[in-house]
Amino acid sequence: MTPGAMQIRPRDLLLSWGKLLCGKTPLLSIEVTRECPLNCPGCYAYADGHAGIGKNIRGMTEFHGDDLVSRLLALIERHDPIHVSLVGGEPLLRHRELSRVLPVLSARGRVSLVVTSGILPIPRDWTRLPRVTVCVSVDGLPRDHDVRRHPATYDRILRNIDGCRVCLHWTIVRAQIEQPGYLEEYLSFWDRRQEVDRILVSLYSPQRGEKTAEMLPAEARREVAARLHILSQTYTKLIAPQCLTDAFITPPPNAGSCTYALISRNYTADLATTVEPCVLGGSPDCSQCGCAVSAALNGVAGLELLGPLKVRQLIRASTSIASLVTHIRRSPDPARIALGRS
Repeated sequence: MTPGAMQIRPRDLLLSWGKLLCGKTPLLSIEVTRECPLNCPGCYAYADGHAGIGKNIRGMTEFHGDDLVSRLLALIERHDPIHVSLVGGEPLLRHRELSRVLPVLSARGRVSLVVTSGILPIPRDWTRLPRVTVCVSVDGLPRDHDVRRHPATYDRILRNIDGCRVCLHWTIVRAQIEQPGYLEEYLSFWDRRQEVDRILVSLYSPQRGEKTAEMLPAEARREVAARLHILSQTYTKLIAPQCLTDAFITPPPNAGSCTYALISRNYTADLATTVEPCVLGGSPDCSQCGCAVSAALNGVAGLELLGPLKVRQLIRASTSIASLVTHIRRSPDPARIALGRS
């Protein structure tokens, strides 16, 4: 796993251009299993409507063994993505299958990300594969994380990442930023861990109409975004460039304006049902989105490419062209229609 595996650059979005024009999917996310031993508050994956109106992933079909391996590889090849995220549920429950899939993806030059709670030991071989990143979710200091994400406690995570190189992901909720020094204490602990390559931070992202204690008020979002950028100068493993933290403050108003939603496709464990409009599913409140990946992509997409032309404009134009080409390909041939009438 390279140290910069989680960094997103304008070049990465430009590589998406040709994929989009050909009707391919630059970013692909797959829930490899619906099973998870955790019961985290605010988890979007198990919410009713996550995969569409009235659809809950708990009752969906899923695959195991050779069947899962072959279907995963076929789905990935069909979409021909630049980047593949393997999520869940808890993907390490399918570690045997992923131990066969990840080397193939690495050998084919695909960048892969496995997102885990860290509840199970991480195979060390995974983190030595080129273009493979394992990301462990650690949502706060032990006094909070161990309650929210039990049984994936700090002690268990530290045992399971021993000897590995991983990325860390933290979803910040309101109660944490109301405690003085909380951000610094968390970052100080993990920034010095030799197992950690990078630290990625999200802000809690609510669904429309949600009113929960985890949500961050607008002023708090602005304050924490500014603090994260400043803290990244001290805690160098923290990924918080100005373009990302600015995107936390002014997220896109809707999915149609979100670069991440435009260039990604997300599948549930049945490998057929898609999650819309993005990996969060359901009906996300885009105006309060704090997803780190979305913020990073939207931040980079706002950078100037050539003169006044921005990366975002090129991506949107490409998706429009791809939609038109797909429509033409699927439409009946006018010449055949005319011939049939003569």
